[in-house]
Amino acid sequence: MSRFLVLNGPNLDMLGMRKPEVYGRKTLADIEALVRDRAGELGVEVEFAQSNHEGELIDRIHAARGVMDGLVLNAGGLAHTSVVLRDAVEASEVPMVEVHLTNVHARESFRHRLLLAPIAIGVIAGLGPMGYVFALDALAENAGRDTVRDQGR
Repeated sequence: MSRFLVLNGPNLDMLGMRKPEVYGRKTLADIEALVRDRAGELGVEVEFAQSNHEGELIDRIHAARGVMDGLVLNAGGLAHTSVVLRDAVEASEVPMVEVHLTNVHARESFRHRLLLAPIAIGVIAGLGPMGYVFALDALAENAGRDTVRDQGR
């Protein structure tokens, strides 16, 4: 059975409370329930983690190496700034789909730069909580297959 880690970065524990007009009213627990339901339909296992600390996220990514078949990652603001988070994902060799609740390209210009995107098998932005479900679908579909990331990079 395929195993996937759904990892959320800084401030995502505040979903539903922080700027609901931007990020929506669903909480992180609501999103986890949605993903858990989809995982059951797909017959895959999911594990969830969230941290406001970059080092803890890196530790979780390192621990996923050789254990998890894929990573759904919403790094929050670290997606735009963290070279070390990118390096951790790359070193883990775990296929990753980057998720953003909002359309980062329709927001402030500093959010347009995504450091993780070049090492992701895909990026989903602007689809709200369903982005997590679509990311899980993509990883489940591609589990065990060569990905674009593996071909010539």
